Amino acid sequence: MSEDRSGSSNDQQKSWFERLAQAFHDEPRNRQDIIELLQTAVKSEVIDRDAYTIAEGALEVSEVQARDIMIPPSQMVVIKSEDDPKTSIRKVIDSSHSRFPVVGEDSDEILGVLLAKDLLPLLFKEGDITLEDILDRLRPANFIPESKRLNVLLNEFRTKRYHMAIVLDEYGSVSGLVTIEDVLEQIVGEIEDETDRLENENIQTTSQEGIYLVPALVSVEDFNEYFHANISEEEFDTIGGIIVQQFGHVPSRGEEITFENFHFNVVKSDGRRVKTLQVCKVSEESIL
Repeated sequence: MSEDRSGSSNDQQKSWFERLAQAFHDEPRNRQDIIELLQTAVKSEVIDRDAYTIAEGALEVSEVQARDIMIPPSQMVVIKSEDDPKTSIRKVIDSSHSRFPVVGEDSDEILGVLLAKDLLPLLFKEGDITLEDILDRLRPANFIPESKRLNVLLNEFRTKRYHMAIVLDEYGSVSGLVTIEDVLEQIVGEIEDETDRLENENIQTTSQEGIYLVPALVSVEDFNEYFHANISEEEFDTIGGIIVQQFGHVPSRGEEITFENFHFNVVKSDGRRVKTLQVCKVSEESIL
């Protein structure tokens, strides 16, 4: 009996490897065929669930465009050329980002990209830091169209060795930015560091009065306490869970919904889960 079971197992394993070899020996009919093959591999314990998720993400990036994941202008942290140098440095410190587009008088005039590490030598400079000191340290900005596919963009990030791209619409205006981390997160899932964990716990104000950034993982209880709201805490623990229920699907970036006297705009979503919401309170009259 043991030989039969072993033989059966070997047949199943052989069948799997034959199917795998066949799938990549011949041109696959479509992407779904490959995904189904990988799902079979998970069930057969040839690969684990994490490997499947990464493989699926790698396949999906060829179908995703820069416009689908870009950070919109309202959420971009930029350095303005007319800002006082101390204001610029404070903005760099407070944001915890490593790269900053520098804009001129016109918000669509991108002068270059400032790396936070390039400011370090200025901290030891004798005398006051000037605007020229900052502008002298700008790196060239890289521009891409909204339609740029992520697999192509990732290859450009790798071969041309830059980590941020400014996204332009069909009229040449700035419509957002994309970083290499944004693209990689589409493949491997969210990449968090210490500052991400802090941001995931906190509701943040924005430069626009009455508009807030709310991580989807904020608890309904904390949301209610912060906004003096009365959203039910019975069905879901997080505000993101409630919003997904209201949409009836995992919403993409830019989708909006009004619920319980609040307007929610999805500003970050990877297609699998909502990450960040833009929230503003609305009056009952405006809903009617």
